[in-house]
Amino acid sequence: MEADSDADAQMMLKVAAGDRRAFALLFDRYHVSVARFALRFVGDRERAEELTQDIFVKLYRNAKSYRPSAKFKTFLFRVATNHCLNEVRRGEYRVEHTSTDAQEDEGGLEVAGGEGDRPDQALAGRELERAVGEALKAMSERERAAFTMCRFEGMAYRDIAEALEASEAAVKSLIHRATLAVARKVEELQTGSVPARSRA
Repeated sequence: MEADSDADAQMMLKVAAGDRRAFALLFDRYHVSVARFALRFVGDRERAEELTQDIFVKLYRNAKSYRPSAKFKTFLFRVATNHCLNEVRRGEYRVEHTSTDAQEDEGGLEVAGGEGDRPDQALAGRELERAVGEALKAMSERERAAFTMCRFEGMAYRDIAEALEASEAAVKSLIHRATLAVARKVEELQTGSVPARSRA
């Protein structure tokens, strides 16, 4: 892939040449997405923020070896995925679903419709978010990574495959299984199998 076809890749090449302002721009652009991604793995906002800082430090320190062979976002999420998977495998994490705070603070799940400001719509949105969170918690790490990149970051199968260093067929299978898991949780919610979260 040519660097001039991806503005962020061009920006990263400037980082490789020592341009700190370019790095700051990339950090500002992707910080929230990476933090939200990390949160899906460790279930703790403070630790997710630490992982995000680690990921960007790694990105900066290895900037000179960067080659724009894929979209910058794909490259970034490959680094983020590897870092998060390594962290989960060596740590003792029990991923909890992210609360509605994630939607407000991290630009997280946006499950409510256009009438989300109505109390009944807001409650339905929170319950749906909880069902999705429960499904995410039960997924394998790679299913969670693929599903998050696809559904929350809008990445194409090809880019997710590059980020996960897997085939597109494998990615489609991961996302299919994850989507079925989410659908089952949503169905449980609709039939009353998932108890509604009590309101404060």
